[in-house]
Amino acid sequence: MKLRKRILTLLLSASVACLSAWAQENQSYFLHTIEKGQTLYSIAKMYSVSQDDIIRLNPGSADKILAGQTIKIPKGEKSQQGETFHTIQPGETLYRLTVTYGLSAKAITEANPGLSADNFRAGQVILIPKAKATEKEDTTPQTTTPATGIPAAVTSRCKDMHKVKRKETVFSVSRAYGISEQELIAANPELKGGMKKGDFLCIPYPASTKPAKAPEPLTPPTDKELFSKNAEAIQAYSPVKAALLLSFKEDKRMIEYYEGFLMAADSLKRTGVSLDLYVYDCGKGTASLASVLKKPEMKTMNVIFGPMHQEQIKPLSAFAKENGIRLVVPFSQKGEEVFNNPDIYQINTPQSYLYSEVYDHFLRQFPDAQVIFIEPATPDADKADFISGLKRELKRAGISIRTVSESADKEALAAVLNPSKANVFVPTSGSNTILTKVLPQLTLLVREQPEANIHLFGYPEWQTYTRDYLQNFFELDTYFYSSFYTNTLFPAAVRFINAYHKWYGKDLASKYPNYAMLGFDTSFFLLKGLATYGSALEGNLPKMRLTPIQTGFKFERVNNWGGFINKKVFFIHFGKNFELTKLDFE
Repeated sequence: MKLRKRILTLLLSASVACLSAWAQENQSYFLHTIEKGQTLYSIAKMYSVSQDDIIRLNPGSADKILAGQTIKIPKGEKSQQGETFHTIQPGETLYRLTVTYGLSAKAITEANPGLSADNFRAGQVILIPKAKATEKEDTTPQTTTPATGIPAAVTSRCKDMHKVKRKETVFSVSRAYGISEQELIAANPELKGGMKKGDFLCIPYPASTKPAKAPEPLTPPTDKELFSKNAEAIQAYSPVKAALLLSFKEDKRMIEYYEGFLMAADSLKRTGVSLDLYVYDCGKGTASLASVLKKPEMKTMNVIFGPMHQEQIKPLSAFAKENGIRLVVPFSQKGEEVFNNPDIYQINTPQSYLYSEVYDHFLRQFPDAQVIFIEPATPDADKADFISGLKRELKRAGISIRTVSESADKEALAAVLNPSKANVFVPTSGSNTILTKVLPQLTLLVREQPEANIHLFGYPEWQTYTRDYLQNFFELDTYFYSSFYTNTLFPAAVRFINAYHKWYGKDLASKYPNYAMLGFDTSFFLLKGLATYGSALEGNLPKMRLTPIQTGFKFERVNNWGGFINKKVFFIHFGKNFELTKLDFE
């Protein structure tokens, strides 16, 4: 009998030691599931850690990471500031998180504006904010908390978390942690319905050290109930207060952007939208920006558009975040603030996210094709990432790939054709030089073999070559991708061009993207949205169905606590029937 007790004691000690080691291991990192478009760089910025630290935890990640892959992320700078990240586990609820971290549901939902009852699921990473003094555990018993309207046990703390293993019982788990069965059940009311393998249990502090608290609710609130109770009241914006902060003396394109912005404001006012517009020249450096931000009216804005210069984005983002103001960044593609500021709208899509959208659309447009890459004599470093990513996605989809040289003649091109498939030629350079070499031979091939299913696919810069190669583009059934495009064949573009000439007595600049059109599209979309939906704009973005002149919008959050990036991509199609089409895949 004594031997059996000794063995049991040893087993329990080993169990506690293993659980303790498991808890400590999981305190050093959390898990992140990679989404399309994410890179090591963007993931590192998202979590305020270094790429090297991620690579150390995930050998091989420096060479390749794939969408859907789960990697370990070290707890870094935010943990030191009292914030942390948490990967939602199977069976976990928002209520369980409030118990685990001693926070109100309101605090967690406010820190994660991208989180909802619909997307609260296993694998999602959320930001756990630093507990405020008013949210820390109170030793005075109370019946309810204002934040959730449910018993004060929501703000109790767990000493540990335990993942249930096969054949474990309430008795064995409580014994392993030196607490009573009643204490374990009180901390985990769901145990009254049974315990299953894989469940996560809150291990409370022993009764001797645990502060007094009110009784647990018989039925914990659901995610839907908690999200509903903590939803912010919707505010209407009338007038919409908007500020435009640009460097007008530094770049003439900023004047063009402003001109398009004013045209949009006029159009909105004629539809009944009330606006208060403030315009400032914020110069080039942070000092000149700071002087503008000191103006008392700036803190009252609903939205700010700008800036132009990269070095001004961080301080402007900090100001906007502190004052709950939306910030629309129209020009920069490199902004890092969008990963940690929920109120940022980044118009110019980061390259990796843009490419992932292009790959999806490419496979949708050419689901059963043969793709033939045209290699230049000198590789184009600017297109290397795009081409390697496209090849990877084509292989995943089982699409055959061939390669030819830019110097290939008509016969060499004909030799790689697959008569039973669409043959899509993709130059691995976006330069005018490769088009000069390739287009004549491809055009001859198409004319000699009109029955062949041949297409040409390329890049946004090709819209600057349209005048030189228009006939070739039509004959080769050409596509190129771009997040912005317009043409005088489109009625909306013609109307804008005519209106711009009447307003300013001059013609539009013939550059791409056109900044006057960019100013019109961005301001019209965001200001119309704020006037229509007020503070509920973010939840209604999919309902915004406006036809842009040049730049389209498909805003998606980069994570649950960050801002929005614009993932809109068009395919421009020059059809063999001499029709020009702007393909929208939404």
